[in-house]
Amino acid sequence: MRFDGVIPPVVAPLTADGELDIASYERHINRMVDAGVDGLFILGSSGEVVFSTDERRKQIITETMRIVEGRVPVLVGVIDTTTPRVIEQAKVARDLGADAIVATAPFYAIVGPKEIERHFRLIKQAVDLPLFAYDIPVCVHVKLSPAMILDLARDGVLQGVKDSSGDDVSFRNLALLRTEQGLDLSLLTGHEVVVDGAYMSGADGCVPGLGNVDPKVYVEQWQARKAGDWERVRELQDYAARLMRITSVPVGEVGFGAGVGAFKTALMLLGVFETNTMPEPVVALEGSNVEAVAGVLRQTGLLD
Repeated sequence: MRFDGVIPPVVAPLTADGELDIASYERHINRMVDAGVDGLFILGSSGEVVFSTDERRKQIITETMRIVEGRVPVLVGVIDTTTPRVIEQAKVARDLGADAIVATAPFYAIVGPKEIERHFRLIKQAVDLPLFAYDIPVCVHVKLSPAMILDLARDGVLQGVKDSSGDDVSFRNLALLRTEQGLDLSLLTGHEVVVDGAYMSGADGCVPGLGNVDPKVYVEQWQARKAGDWERVRELQDYAARLMRITSVPVGEVGFGAGVGAFKTALMLLGVFETNTMPEPVVALEGSNVEAVAGVLRQTGLLD
């Protein structure tokens, strides 16, 4: 199975009392699949993986597989602190039908390069599914080196990388080396605002959180990229950059509360989600911050 194109990291809607809102989730997934996305990444950062109990993780995977019904591949985040815990999550994902799994480097306990490399090898040894490395140093405090990624790809351990490092120089070098060495390694960018630059560097697709709000723009951009219409790729990126302002207009909010909080608020305003409830202890956007998000949606033509 080839993993490329637009693979949004699915945001999980919650009811007012914090339960998974299954009706909203079904609307949300069908909206993205109908828009033409090439896959879905659940239980990533946007999908509240670290906020979810084991039972909630199982529920999200189960409901996703039921709703998707094989229409697109489903990548499942198996993100946890240590190798045994990740393997435990990976086995659950495999048994529930995941098409691929996505893991970060281990975190909390301080480890070095040899432990990180062993971590990925042990995951693959335990669960023979396509394995993506999730490079997100802002959360796990380590940047995956291109040399290690290429070694793991050469040995068949890694089938892809979801790069949310923000290090575009490293990404460009990784793409060049991958091509020069003839490796079958899918490179997906986690960018929303400079996906066009990642495509020019050799990215095989994108995993944009903003794709939850407007999946069509990223689908059209990917199609334009495949057609070699780089001017259209840039035009669509300019639109997406303006839409991404929903994450910067909330006042007094940072990080997850501002980013995913804005995505959920936008989806609520668009009638996809019933609420913009956030997982504890994060507080949902309200009042003037909701109106600020609505203002950006109006400016970009998504909301009347």
